[in-house]
Amino acid sequence: MIKIVHTADIHIGVENYGRIDNATGLHTRLLDFAASLSFCVDQAIAEKVDLFVLAGDAYKTASPTPTQQKFLLQNLLRLQAAGIAVIIIVGNHDHPLSFGKAHALDVYADLPLNGFYVFARPGKIVINTRNGLVQVVGIPWPSRQNLLAKNTFCYKDFTKITDYISSAVTEIIAQLAAELDPAIPAILAGHLTVSTGVFSGSEKRAVFGNDPLFLPANLGIAPFNYVALGHLHRQQSLNTEGQVPIVYAGSIERIDFGEVRDKKGFVLVEIDTFAEGNGKFKRIANVSFRPIRTRKMLEINVYLKDNGEFFTKQILDEVKKIDITDAIVKLFYHLPVGALDTTDLGLIYRALASAWYVAGVIPVVKTVAKNSRLNGENNQKISLPALLEKYFSYKGVTKERTSQLLTKAEEIIAEVTLEQNKEEG
Repeated sequence: MIKIVHTADIHIGVENYGRIDNATGLHTRLLDFAASLSFCVDQAIAEKVDLFVLAGDAYKTASPTPTQQKFLLQNLLRLQAAGIAVIIIVGNHDHPLSFGKAHALDVYADLPLNGFYVFARPGKIVINTRNGLVQVVGIPWPSRQNLLAKNTFCYKDFTKITDYISSAVTEIIAQLAAELDPAIPAILAGHLTVSTGVFSGSEKRAVFGNDPLFLPANLGIAPFNYVALGHLHRQQSLNTEGQVPIVYAGSIERIDFGEVRDKKGFVLVEIDTFAEGNGKFKRIANVSFRPIRTRKMLEINVYLKDNGEFFTKQILDEVKKIDITDAIVKLFYHLPVGALDTTDLGLIYRALASAWYVAGVIPVVKTVAKNSRLNGENNQKISLPALLEKYFSYKGVTKERTSQLLTKAEEIIAEVTLEQNKEEG
């Protein structure tokens, strides 16, 4: 059996929704992400896995700080010391936009240590693990920069370049797969966008048309026994039972509130080989999702009622029902149509004091769709004073004030009409 821990989208360096920790001097979100990574490494060591796959986006940016690099290095060195091979795929966040610059993970390829395998370009390797050989085909994020630096592509349409990358990488994967030994377990690890994948959170910005897309049928091919992907932050399995598992591990922490409902964790993969007689064998990849206890992120929606009860009290009553301790909280309160916002924000923020971080207390005002008709009458057949009178009535203006406004309006109309007659005469 070959055992694998599959992670992706670590994003060390994300520091939204937090503060500086007094004990360490570091940002609390940096500590959250580091703790989640450390948990993954602890579990890999405890499970005595053969491979630890980091399928791209180790960092938030291609220029991580020394502190961020330290957190990643410390954890990966623990894997190396435990005899666990580390597969590192270069993701889009790890890759510099400028042609020729080193990427954020180059250093691991140059360390004078065995056990680190970095894929900055498509390739394949055979690794001798404690439980036998395993083949790995690695596909990094397919960057456009190298293509755009060539005269052949620098003036081509963006869509055509994207389509070219998709077809070229698909062909590379097929070629590398054809070179593998079917007698040895094999996985494909990549930082790619599958056409049937579901985006969430910050990755929704990478919409179809911008990312090179790949079909599941082009990835889950023989002789691969498992496809380990990164880039989409929602944990998901894209193939049906009986097919080669194509799995996104998802990000190990919530990047933003777009991921508030996503489960976070890593994937444990066990590739079993069964003899079928006559020299034939069959391999099955058993895949299980292992959750991580991450920082809670809560989105609270309070729908206020115009029933005579103060809005602030309604919000406070709802907050009391929810355990917000040590959570990142964003609260939306939905006002009734036409209601005046009388909420006491000071009291609401005090009620949220046990939260780890309050990302916002936000009013939601429901607008009323404008109707081209008033009381079923065509506006074009109503005189302007009559139309104004209906409008003032709809807005709740008093009769005395309406009379004053209509008198003023009629004076203005008379002046405008007189001026127009003079110009025409």
